[in-house]
Amino acid sequence: MKQVLVVDESPLLREYLNLKLIENDLDVDLARNVLEGCSKIRNGTPDVMILDYNLGKNEYLEILKQKKLNPNTVNIPVILLARRIDPKKIFDLLAYDVKKVYTKPISPELLFGTLAEILHIKLKNIDTSPGVVEVHVNEDVIFVEISKGLNRDKLDLLHFKIRELVELYEIYVPKIIVMVSNTKLTFSDTPNLQKLLETIIRSCKSRTRFIRVLTRDPFVRQFIESQNDYHEIHVVSTLQEAVGGLLKELSSDDDLRIAEVLGDRILIADASSGAESFQMRFDAEVPSKKPGLETLRESFKDRRIAVVDDDFVIQELVKNTFGKIGVSVKAFSHGGEYLDCLAHENFDLLFLDLMMPKVDGFEVLKALSTRNDSPPVVILSSVTQRDTVIRAFQMGIKSYLTKPIKPQDIFRRAVEILDPNF
Repeated sequence: MKQVLVVDESPLLREYLNLKLIENDLDVDLARNVLEGCSKIRNGTPDVMILDYNLGKNEYLEILKQKKLNPNTVNIPVILLARRIDPKKIFDLLAYDVKKVYTKPISPELLFGTLAEILHIKLKNIDTSPGVVEVHVNEDVIFVEISKGLNRDKLDLLHFKIRELVELYEIYVPKIIVMVSNTKLTFSDTPNLQKLLETIIRSCKSRTRFIRVLTRDPFVRQFIESQNDYHEIHVVSTLQEAVGGLLKELSSDDDLRIAEVLGDRILIADASSGAESFQMRFDAEVPSKKPGLETLRESFKDRRIAVVDDDFVIQELVKNTFGKIGVSVKAFSHGGEYLDCLAHENFDLLFLDLMMPKVDGFEVLKALSTRNDSPPVVILSSVTQRDTVIRAFQMGIKSYLTKPIKPQDIFRRAVEILDPNF
């Protein structure tokens, strides 16, 4: 039996890979840090190693060096997983038999396809069918968007993604709205639909009364309503039905408006002929144990963050939030200053106000849409009108936070966007 060694600091990613590889009749060994990884290399000879590039201060390199020093392990091929990596370093990795470097969040098709190629085997339980899954959080409500089909591997990822978000946002009673769009399901999709529902229920810890399924697909409604196990799950055809009851416990009217808008994006896309394409963005990996400051400092090392807001208090709030982990933030008082700076500097994340003098937030978003290197954008605004929020999402923003803003909300969004595994 072929053996795969997985060395990664994320317990959820280790758990996911262990699950999928065992399903495909592979022997799996797991390590969570450099010490365990080096020990496994010395005491065994795996057929391939999946290695986390972001273990710590070049700790991944120590494992590669140990592998190279041992004549029994020197030729073990390596797949490197990285949140980001300097392209100049990739050439140096060839000396350690690194075959592929993939950036996180991981793509199951690419990762498992490479494993099959390296091991000269055919992985039998890999789903290559279409399917897109996206997950958002607004307060304690988790929005799950399903479109273009039900891919089983992405449904497996969904379970781990929800677990991550529950821990990141400290959601004690998960409430989930599942939105199914651009998908026409039939009887042959029953096993996958059942897998979706069981994944959601497992993630909710069996509290099915806190689940709403928003869909226009008659088969989905018929299937759920015909199953006794799902009798507490409400199937609705409008967002208002989903919101009415499930979102009662949101902390403010502003939160409710933003939550409604997140759902509106699905309805708009589903109703239009030029439907919006929802991409797979499993973009919030958080270890089961909350990372300490040192871990966060390493994860955010060299990250470039900008805030564009005419309010000095907001600028200082963002600066102080990231200053705690040693990350500097560049502040701009209006969009024109920020756009001028892009001529000689790039950023990894942008916090952007909408209403500003001179060049406002929408003008910035329009300018960024013409660039290939635009950073992900988080809106910080006191504006909660539905049309304004929808317009911002349609222009490609990642998240929308309403003022007044808490430091933990800013930081959680940054972790969700910049520190992904899935």
